[in-house]
Amino acid sequence: MSARRVLEQVQAEVPFELEEIDITSDPDLEARYRERIPVVVVGGEEAFTYFVHPDALRRRLGA
Repeated sequence: MSARRVLEQVQAEVPFELEEIDITSDPDLEARYRERIPVVVVGGEEAFTYFVHPDALRRRLGA
């Protein structure tokens, strides 16, 4: 399942703000994340790279 799909599924259960950032508009972000997308940040910390595990996301969100 794609990262976006997992995020949307968990968001339906545990409401949270989701901000998607297009790294192609920022050379610094593109250089930092180009090889690792998608990257999901929770509470200012990188929580997931490549895959988002639904149960781990729920735990990170305190659900």
